[in-house]
Order: sequence, then structure tokens, then C-alpha cells
Amino acid sequence: MSSSGHPGTPPEDPGEPPLLLEDQLCFTLYAASRTVTSAYRPLLDGVGLTYPQYLVMLALWERRVASVKDLVAAVHLDYGTLTPLIKRLESSGLVVRERRADDERVVEVALTEKGAALREHIRNLPLAIGEAVGLTDEEIGTVAELLRRLTINVTLHTARR
Repeated sequence: MSSSGHPGTPPEDPGEPPLLLEDQLCFTLYAASRTVTSAYRPLLDGVGLTYPQYLVMLALWERRVASVKDLVAAVHLDYGTLTPLIKRLESSGLVVRERRADDERVVEVALTEKGAALREHIRNLPLAIGEAVGLTDEEIGTVAELLRRLTINVTLHTARR
């Protein structure tokens, strides 16, 4: 056993806090994100969506039409990731892309009838994920609010650099 008290960890300077994987917030967030996202995979496979495509569809089910710029902001993906994803949704017949008539620099994405109808096929997906998460509605609300605050705080902090 090392001086940090954990088997297999190297001895450290007694004045330095130990750098243990399990103690890192970034790792906890990463592991939770991967685990929850993987719970979606079998449910989304049945409707032919990936998790990032599902996020875009959620944004479009709210808005019906959105610019690519607005979708980038909504789903926290960059243009390089979002553009091919939208093209795949379009080739599946779920969305259409069009340049706005009054400003051709703006590309808008709109649901097709097939894309709008898909919402009914996955209506119970949040309930299934809620069961997998195993938290009460109140706990889920608390975790979600803390994660939103964390996202805002880190975004603001990194923007100041």
C-alpha cells in the first residue's frame, strides 16, 4: 500500500493532494455520460438514429425548423460534426435542408412528415431511460440543474481566457 492509502498508487509528496482517477469530477462526468448514452443505443437502434441524431431530432421536434447555427448552439456540437449528421438525417428522409430565401448564407433544417412522425415511435424513450437511471424525478431534476450550471460556469470561465 502506498502513502496515499490506496493499493497500487505510487507514493506521493505528502504536501500534494493525490491525483486519483475516482476523485476527478471530469472522470465522473465522462463515465456517467458514456453510460447513459450507451443506454440509449439499443432503444435508438430500433428507429435508426444515433444518440447525436436523436439530440438534433429533439431540437427539431421543439422548433420544427431551425438554422444550422441554432442547432449548433442547441445540441452543443460543432459545425464539422453537425453538418454530416444533418446530411445523414436528410438522406434518411427525416429532414430537409434549404438556404433561406432572404439570406442565402443561412441554412435551415426542417422536419419532414416522416421526421415528425418518428417522434411518436420514441415517445416512451425518456421513461425507459428514467428507469435505467434509477433516480427519483426530484433527483433527476437536481442533477440536471447542477449539470446545466456546471456547463454554464465552465463555458463562461473558458470564454474569459
